[in-house]
Amino acid sequence: MTANDEFILETLVKHDVIDQETSNDALEMSYEERKSVVDLLVEHEVCARDDIMSLLAEDLGMEVIQLAKIKGDIDPEVYPLVPKEIAQKFKIVPISNDPVNGLTVAVNDPLNMDPIDNLRILLNQHVEAVVAPLSEIEDVLEGYYGAGSAMDNMMEDLTQSGIALAGDTKTFDQDDDDAPIIRLVSLLIIDAYRIKASDIHIEPMETELRVRYRIDGVLRIVESPPKRLQAAIIVRLKIMSNMNIAEKRVPQDGRIKIPVMGKDLDLRVSLIPTTHGESIVMRLLDKDSLKLGLPDLGFFQDDQATFEKLISMADGIILVTGPTGSGKTTTLYSCLNEINKPDRKIITVEEPVEYQLDGINQVNVRKDIGLTFAAALRAMLRQAPNIVMLGEIRDNETATIAINASLTGHLVFSTLHTNDAPSAITRLVDIGVKPFQVASSVRGIMAQRLVRYICQNCKEETVPTERDKMLLGPYAEQVLNAPLYKGAGCEKCGGNGYKGRRGIFEIVVMTEEIQKLIFDGAPSTVLRVKARENGMRTLREDGLRKAISGMTTLDEVFRVTMGDDA
Repeated sequence: MTANDEFILETLVKHDVIDQETSNDALEMSYEERKSVVDLLVEHEVCARDDIMSLLAEDLGMEVIQLAKIKGDIDPEVYPLVPKEIAQKFKIVPISNDPVNGLTVAVNDPLNMDPIDNLRILLNQHVEAVVAPLSEIEDVLEGYYGAGSAMDNMMEDLTQSGIALAGDTKTFDQDDDDAPIIRLVSLLIIDAYRIKASDIHIEPMETELRVRYRIDGVLRIVESPPKRLQAAIIVRLKIMSNMNIAEKRVPQDGRIKIPVMGKDLDLRVSLIPTTHGESIVMRLLDKDSLKLGLPDLGFFQDDQATFEKLISMADGIILVTGPTGSGKTTTLYSCLNEINKPDRKIITVEEPVEYQLDGINQVNVRKDIGLTFAAALRAMLRQAPNIVMLGEIRDNETATIAINASLTGHLVFSTLHTNDAPSAITRLVDIGVKPFQVASSVRGIMAQRLVRYICQNCKEETVPTERDKMLLGPYAEQVLNAPLYKGAGCEKCGGNGYKGRRGIFEIVVMTEEIQKLIFDGAPSTVLRVKARENGMRTLREDGLRKAISGMTTLDEVFRVTMGDDA
């Protein structure tokens, strides 16, 4: 029984569709069988569903239409206004959109207005509902959005395409007992790749198995498999990533290699035991994403010229800083691609080696056998490289060896986890590196963050809010006099107004003045002031430049630079 059952029965009695006795029987039966009265009346052929819905609509003053007669006149451009998942789940068909009346959608149930309210919030516009027969709504949904749920469509596509998994000796076979689970796991990976997700999160909850994709740095819930398939999915992923399927008490790591759309896709897999089962995160490693030139990272010409000058030096240390997920690895690999020439020997030490690059010697750290960053770095220096890349400087031993390498004619690239560029200097000193060594070896430091890029298909001008004006602070006059933009949301960007990400940067070039401050043990605040006097732009300043240029929004800049008010 639903909350609206009594109202439905009263309406049917009022219009002499059923008598009071039938109403009482239907109400009693709904309690016993835990079904809605509409389902019961339809099941016992007392009333047709569409007749009930039409009568309720008329009683509520809603328009009733014959969707089959007007579907040929519907402008195809209105369909993308309602996301596919919402349209299919709640049986909603958009039929018109204009500046005066807003968006008009056809629904079947006039009493269920929650989806309409959600659409109003999602689209930030007025949404009007009319009622149409369910069969006609489903016919239009099938014609435009495709039959069935998004996951059913992906499963069908996957079955027909015959995609093979790494480790499997053949393509999927419908007759295999485990084929459905194999296909299900694979379609999750393939779907994530199709929409350019960077991570897949499979998280056991108490009553559901939640699946989320990280797209442009933001996690989004997607249609998830039923909870009953949790164990089978986890086992399948363990097998694919060469984990111990019998071990459920400790974290495990692995890798998967799967051919997707003609390319070999690598996935780094992490598993940890949680309260309701084992949680898995898969990082999608697409080698093509590293074939970026420096302009593709988001540099403006002035910053690009500065950075190119740094990476073309013969020796010294170049540091890239930022939190996890800020694009440091992509930047370092793009640097290596830029300077990778046949006359140069390049060696990297990483934990783990995420991407395999042509023409570059890559060493994978293995602490279990004593191959640490420091041990690998010592050994690789005997290979006489021109350029060295360290995945991360973590301790004094690694930092000291890297600095000595830079002082003996090697160009060294590495990363540090600091919030801004000047803090990297004090970080090195804090882990035990002598100030004079830092001053003598470091050539430049770049801090970076990733901001979402405005979808160019639905880009439109916008007006700053009062919150924006408050957060702009000293930059208000400069920014508010320029046009600003946002993404309205369209089919190409999934309705969120963003597509892809670009970097914002803060570059410190080592000068004699900064070297002297380092010798004197100056704190990072003093170093930051001097760096700005020498021309350094902060992360926020660079972000605001990119907001003014139409690359990103003020919201994105504030989101990733909230601590950078100076």
